[in-house]
Order: sequence, then C-alpha cells, then structure tokens
Amino acid sequence: MREERRPFESGQGQRWLFGARTDLLVFLGAAVGSALFVLVAKALGVADETPLWAWVLLVLGVDVAHVWSTLFRVYLDGEELRRRPLLYFAAPLLCWLGGVLAYQASAALFWRALAYLAAWHFVRQQAGFMALYGRGTGSPRWRRTLDAAAIYAATLGPVVWWHAHLPRAFWWFMTDDFASGLPAWCGTVALAAMFAVLAAWLGAWPGERHWGKLALLAATFTAWFGGIVLAESDLAFTAMNVVLHGVPYLVLNYRYARGREADGGYGRLAALVRAGLPAFVTTLLALAFVEELAWDKLVWHERGALFGHAGLELGAPLLALVVPLLALPQTTHYVLDAFVWRGRENPRLAARLGFGQYLKGNSTGG
Repeated sequence: MREERRPFESGQGQRWLFGARTDLLVFLGAAVGSALFVLVAKALGVADETPLWAWVLLVLGVDVAHVWSTLFRVYLDGEELRRRPLLYFAAPLLCWLGGVLAYQASAALFWRALAYLAAWHFVRQQAGFMALYGRGTGSPRWRRTLDAAAIYAATLGPVVWWHAHLPRAFWWFMTDDFASGLPAWCGTVALAAMFAVLAAWLGAWPGERHWGKLALLAATFTAWFGGIVLAESDLAFTAMNVVLHGVPYLVLNYRYARGREADGGYGRLAALVRAGLPAFVTTLLALAFVEELAWDKLVWHERGALFGHAGLELGAPLLALVVPLLALPQTTHYVLDAFVWRGRENPRLAARLGFGQYLKGNSTGG
C-alpha cells in the first residue's frame, strides 16, 4: 500500500499513522463501508442470517485471514522466534491445554471464555491505535487518558447494553456465549455514561483538532453502537464487528512485513513479501480456507455447498481435543497480540512500521 508521506516526519508530531488517505480508509472507511453494506443488503432483502457469500467475504476473508497474519509478525521470522522462544512456543501450547480443560468441563464454558477473550481483544485493539495517535502527536497525559476513556466508552458501553438485552438476534460466536441476566437499567446507564464521555472528548477536541483521532473514534462508535445496539441481524453485527477490526490489523501486519523484509528479515520467505499485497492476501486467504474447511469437516457440518458434504462425526472426548486445536490460531493471536506490538521490548519494531520514536511504550493490541 503506497504511503502518502513519511510518518511522524514533522516536528509537531505525526497526525496520521499510515498516512491521511490510508488512515481514513482503514478506519472510517471500514466502519462506514460496513454500515452501507448492511443497509444495501437489507434493502435488497438479504436474510438476517449471514448468507454463505457474505460469510466467505467477511468471516473467512477478513476475520479468519487477519488472525493468520500474525504469522508474518512472528512465526515466519526466525530471528523473532529466537528472540523470545518461550513466549512464542509456550503461548500456543498453554492456549490449547487451557482450551482442552475448559471444553472438558463443558463446551459452553469453552465458548464463553473464548467470546470474552475475543471481545476484550477487539476493545484493546481500538485503544491501542488511539494510544499510537496520542504518542505520535505528543499529546499530554490528561488528553491521552481522555482518549482512552473515549475508546473504552465507545466499545464497552454497547457491550454492557448488549448484556442487559439478551437474547439478541446474534451472539459473538454461538448461542448463549455471553452471560445473560444483567438488568436492563444497566444497559441504559452504560449508554448514558458512554455519551457523557464522548461529549467530554468532543468538547476537548478543538484544542487539538486531531482528525486521525476523530476518524478512529467515529469509526469505533459507528461499528460498535451500530453493530450492537442498532443491529437487527447476525449479518449486521458480523459486518460491522469484523471489518473495522480486521482491515486495520491486516494493514498493520502488511506494513510490518514490508519493513521487516527491508531490514533483512524472513530469509527465503522474503520473496513472498516482495511479491506485494496480492501474495500477502492470497497466502492468508488460503490458510483461512484450510482452517474453515477443517472446522466444517470436523465440527460444524454447515457449509456443504462450499466445503463438500462429507465429514466426520467426532465424539465428545475427541471434540475436547480438536475444537481447542482448531481454535489455536485464534487464541494464540489473541494472546500474542498483547505482547508483539510493544515498542519498548523491540527497538526495531518502530522503524519497521515507520512509526519512529512514537511507538515506544505503546501497543496496538491487548
């Protein structure tokens, strides 16, 4: 993806992460585009349940693919693996063992734990991008605190409201993965608090007039409030939930991969990165397809039109081993994302991303 200008190049600090056009596209464009997609689908009479073509586009093509992009950050890089071998090899092992124990206790416990881990990961990614903006412009601590409060309000407010209005027409992963029973008034209070914090943030915004921050917060509010509170279908939730989360992360990892290759990384795999965005995307789509093929053949048996109708019926003991294994790319991605974007632990990370000194001490994930 061509950059409009070098990031963090001015003495006044960086106003954009990837460049103005790219930032607006991957944040605000992703949120508005997914909202328009939902409105057009509804106008065309698309069913409330996500149809196969939309599932391929949104879930396989964005959500699952972005999970596999962690390979470019960690597992395709021998130097990175040698730098923190305990973390990178213990994380998937512990994720699998934890998943097995949870699934053996009950499948419902496994999916509930995974749903909350995923939701927190989604929240923390938005907070991480906002933190990068704050550090890039040298914002004072009070403003960075307000920035964080606004992101958490825009994400957690709708999530609390969701809990207070279960069941809805959609769930995070599957039926009853979120705990119900929260009184409806808690949802009302959560939204009121959200709007109060957002109003405070908007009141302070003219003093800084940071358009990147505004675009990120507007995108976050659009996707989370629209995709949870206003959404009336699984398709609406899926589109608005997945696109804003997956697209910026794919851009971040592609940017890192290019910087890492220029830094002499990847060895024989450097050719894959030099092949550009088409090779990057094709690799991730192929891995996502194989993963979903395995899920369908061994667990779900739902998408025969795409994967074929033959499959295996596994008993509970085998499912307790297989389901956490199939979820391993996802759970490992959630865990490692809390570590791999911390600039203070990797002096070369900032340079590879082109973020200069301003990445130091920040993380995009959680």
